[in-house]
Amino acid sequence: MIVAPAFLLLAAHLVAASPSARKDDDWVSPVYTEIFQHALPIPPIAVPLTSYTNTTTNTTIDYYELEIKSFTAQTYPASQGFQATDYVGYAGIAPGPTFHIEQGRETVVRFINKSNSSSAIHLHGSFSRPMWDGWANDVVPPNFYKDYYYPNRQSARTLWYHDHAFEITAVNAYFGQAGFYILQNPAESALGLPQGQYDVPLMISSRFHQANGQLVSPAGETTALYGDVISVNSQPWPFMLVEPRKYRFRLLDASVSRTFKAYLLASGSTARQTFTVIGSDAGLVSTATNTTSIVLGIAERWDIVIDFAPFVGKNVTLMNERDFFTNEDYAATDRIIQFRVGNTVTSTANNNVPAALATHDLPPPQATADRSFVFERKHGEWLVNGVGFADVQNRVLAHPARGDTEQWELINKSGGWTHPIHVHLVDFQIISRTGGRGAVQPYELVALKDVVYLGENERVQVRARYEPWDGQYMFHCHNLIHEDHDMLAAFNVSDLPTTEFGFTDGNHLNDPMDARFQARPGVGPFSVSTVNAVDLPTLSATGAYANIPETIAALRQYWATHN
Repeated sequence: MIVAPAFLLLAAHLVAASPSARKDDDWVSPVYTEIFQHALPIPPIAVPLTSYTNTTTNTTIDYYELEIKSFTAQTYPASQGFQATDYVGYAGIAPGPTFHIEQGRETVVRFINKSNSSSAIHLHGSFSRPMWDGWANDVVPPNFYKDYYYPNRQSARTLWYHDHAFEITAVNAYFGQAGFYILQNPAESALGLPQGQYDVPLMISSRFHQANGQLVSPAGETTALYGDVISVNSQPWPFMLVEPRKYRFRLLDASVSRTFKAYLLASGSTARQTFTVIGSDAGLVSTATNTTSIVLGIAERWDIVIDFAPFVGKNVTLMNERDFFTNEDYAATDRIIQFRVGNTVTSTANNNVPAALATHDLPPPQATADRSFVFERKHGEWLVNGVGFADVQNRVLAHPARGDTEQWELINKSGGWTHPIHVHLVDFQIISRTGGRGAVQPYELVALKDVVYLGENERVQVRARYEPWDGQYMFHCHNLIHEDHDMLAAFNVSDLPTTEFGFTDGNHLNDPMDARFQARPGVGPFSVSTVNAVDLPTLSATGAYANIPETIAALRQYWATHN
């Protein structure tokens, strides 16, 4: 793989043009001359290799295999002398295959590491048990594999899977280790929202390229890597042919450091067009909310509906706001993707957006925060309350009780920096924002989240129930440079007394480094008959995801009498 560290390339650039002298129409990468000339690629759908049904519980587990391996793709035009770009991705593509999973069907994904670097895989948005959550130290070394066991019992939502290995997440994710994982259920399907070909995942990212077309690596970078090449599903500035009807777009910011503030412009007009927010990290929002712009922080997912009916024969471009907080602007970072609206609608089915979309089961309100966490840079390190993940003895910063509600205050004291904060395990409600933008945005008010964008000098309060499991989980800044340089901490959900709570598990599934479930040597091929006869029954027998509704109900009952 031919890479150059980001700090070397950017240092050379800044010698030529200081930050005060550099203009927004500058490039660091080679000039990309084919903006909106290539069609949007759609990742293939992941297909299970086999399925196992536990005849006692009638629970089905679908089994998948994904290899982590290198590949090349022609990112810059070969006709202009550029090399094919080296990547490392799931199944040898980027984004990796998209999972479409029905709520209630469990999955086991065997990630097989054929790359040259360790990996750890996090299914972002899932309340997976700790040993399958992608704990940063629980790595899959090269030539090893690990079975990740997922519950798929939450509300329908847009999840994504990505690397989470300690200190190398930025490099692994930047080179391609990310993919969509979409959880579906009949209730959402019955709402008449756009489906099938009208439901489109858009993974947005930004990178720098070398003069030969290869990527500039984030290795060695310690502050941020914003990138000047904006890609959607790994294609720089694509276009998409659309019909004059409603489409659902699942927006995901998979960048290392760049946050987007997106808006729509139609050809021939400077007016910003309205679109509708229908979903967030944790699934459907309670009320469809119209807006003319949306902030898309790193790792945030926002599902939006765009109605192209008024724009027959026109181009509609998803733009990116310049001068938004700390993001560096470059020549074409104000554009993301162009939609070319045709003249014909081939189907009018599922072309609705109901005003009421979901009822959120919210924790009771409280006036003050239970805990405060300060995200700032100290002594050259990015830390949480002065602690980083490498500080093993002190990195567990909170011990919420299983099922209890806590309100956390997240504070950004890092002058000149922003932090998208992700809390594993839980869905939270954004309660307040002071400083910076000064308010919770209207589309945030109707959403449940697992990432919140913490702008310069902002304080945000979030409230969540720490359920359904006990054990250690992570929370961190999702600017991957900050995460790797140590703005990553942990919380330990403590279990309840066995005598008072009837669903304490006997299998001790609370240790993210549980040796029973760590990576094993081998890259296959694997015997499907052995998977069916041994591996899946063994995982199912742990009871890891048994009785989830009953467990949650018991937790609610417990806390109704213990607060």
